[in-house]
Amino acid sequence: MARLASGRQHGLGQSVFQVGGQTGSAIGPLLAAFFVVPYGQASLAWFSLVCLVALAILFGIGNWYKRQSPTTAKPRRAIAEPVAASRQGVGLAVSILILLMFSKSAYSASLSSYYTFYLLGRFHISVQASQIMLFLYLLASPAGALIGGYLGDRIGRRKIIWFSILGALPFTLILPYVDLLWTAVLSIIIGMIMSSAFPAILVYAIDLLPGRLGMVAGLFYGLIFGLGALSAALLGLLADATSVNIVYQLCAFLPMIGLLTWFLPEIKHGKFE
Repeated sequence: MARLASGRQHGLGQSVFQVGGQTGSAIGPLLAAFFVVPYGQASLAWFSLVCLVALAILFGIGNWYKRQSPTTAKPRRAIAEPVAASRQGVGLAVSILILLMFSKSAYSASLSSYYTFYLLGRFHISVQASQIMLFLYLLASPAGALIGGYLGDRIGRRKIIWFSILGALPFTLILPYVDLLWTAVLSIIIGMIMSSAFPAILVYAIDLLPGRLGMVAGLFYGLIFGLGALSAALLGLLADATSVNIVYQLCAFLPMIGLLTWFLPEIKHGKFE
């Protein structure tokens, strides 16, 4: 639905769609700091009102989509074929995209899941202060997604993928060794840079496999987020066995997987170049 509503600006449309979820995730720690911490977990029940509002909005969007969609399903032969390249080439490109998304999701999981414990353990700040810093990191994600989606439509998605994953590497490498102020600054920069990758990767994958939106969505929303959650659990085991600091030092090298972008072909006018 986001792709249909975006017209020709698919990257920007995808990034706007992501802003909702990422902004909600960013507000979560802030609400926890100012409502759950002082008033207890029972205060979570009031947030279900937001879900009711979302249901009403989605009902209207569903009716809009029904009016836009064809009344009958397209026959199999009418589905667009992948870009002009061998099946093996498309498979390699999709595999690289999955690895790139895994590196992003795993590092993001290490920050969003253990950032609070890292701040509490290393800098001994209050729980509320740590939640505010987590909010600032998560708030950088929708901003980065918007920038990445907008620029991807204009300068090419492969360039954005290069920058957004590998470009975060210098900052992730020095993050475990800086003071509290620079930890806050660098985490915001990392959040913006890494989040700019997702709209570009998703639209690039759709260009590789046109007519297979469901499969692309399943791979890059379902599979990758699932792997991110699994990596968060594994990182938790590592943190218990060593320390949260060791987790951040090791995860700092995850963006190096972005070097695989070198093997991604450029797509222009529906063809590999």
